Amino acid sequence: MNSEQLNEILQPLQSLLNDVTVTEIMIDGADRLLVERRGKLEEAAMPFADAQALTSFARQLTAALGRPAGDDLPMVDGRLPDGSLINVVMPPISLMSGPVITIRRFPPRTFDLDNLLEWGSLSQPMLDFLAACIRANLNLAISGGTGSGKTTVLNLLAGLIPAEQRIVTVEQMAEVQLNHQRVVRLEGRPPDANGKGGVTAHDLIVNALKMRPDRIILGEARGPEVQDLFAAMNTGHDGCIFTLHANNPRDVVNRLETMVLMSDLSIPLLTIRQQMVSALHIISHQERMHDGRRRIVKISEVSGMQGDNVELQDIFEFRQTGKEEGQIKGVFTATGYIPKCLRRLHDAGEPLPMSLFTPQ
Repeated sequence: MNSEQLNEILQPLQSLLNDVTVTEIMIDGADRLLVERRGKLEEAAMPFADAQALTSFARQLTAALGRPAGDDLPMVDGRLPDGSLINVVMPPISLMSGPVITIRRFPPRTFDLDNLLEWGSLSQPMLDFLAACIRANLNLAISGGTGSGKTTVLNLLAGLIPAEQRIVTVEQMAEVQLNHQRVVRLEGRPPDANGKGGVTAHDLIVNALKMRPDRIILGEARGPEVQDLFAAMNTGHDGCIFTLHANNPRDVVNRLETMVLMSDLSIPLLTIRQQMVSALHIISHQERMHDGRRRIVKISEVSGMQGDNVELQDIFEFRQTGKEEGQIKGVFTATGYIPKCLRRLHDAGEPLPMSLFTPQ
């Protein structure tokens, strides 16, 4: 189906799709439509008269995207022409009054790293440190909850990768948008209704290693592909960046262990932790806080092993001091810990002043 026909199908949602302030559209059956603006949810007018009209819309849309939703395929993922990601859940899987449709939008990026400073997402010392880590080819995990801005930060930090380097991105559903001269984008696909033809992130990383990448960027770590990424990082593929869902840096370690254990390989837990310590250097953790703002609340170093456990050291953190008129108040500060990776940064031509790590 051509884009003109698809645009005709999308007409009921066109005003929301044209609104660059809308970052998420959520249709919860025929009774409720929510949109996200500036990190907060708002009610919006429902453009469908009833469940039958919404069901017809969902069927037409998924058919136009090449994966018609129905009894055999009640949950469908797809992408709209503007790059927005769409998820459709049909009854009876959806217990709402009709299909549940979620559209995650990616408005044109008109901001840069300086805007993160203006918005209070991090401090200048934190940005200087992360930028040096990217340029010095350290391996970086960007963690946080849903909607915390992980992909946005990844996109902006990856913009610091030298232009002459070749980047291969690996994603199950493409979200990473890099302004870089040499990017090769790989995207997996789910199996068809017969369970055939699927391409996983594991398959893509294995193939990416054959493509002479200077950097591998994994859009989101979800499963056993983490073992392949650790193997790559431990065999000369430095400068890897990936995101994952986690509640804090310690949870990152726990979740990565679980993901590796999901593979078919029988790897002792101690070996997994040793591989992780050797591969991963920095964890940047962020949150969407109660006031709707997204902040990087901790930057931690994977500093080594303490007995059988992975040792983490916080380098920077956000300390909340109060709340005023619904806005969270606080300060970004160094913890006083001097990261072990400073020597590596210095050797890579990225020396940082010691004053950067002085607590406020």
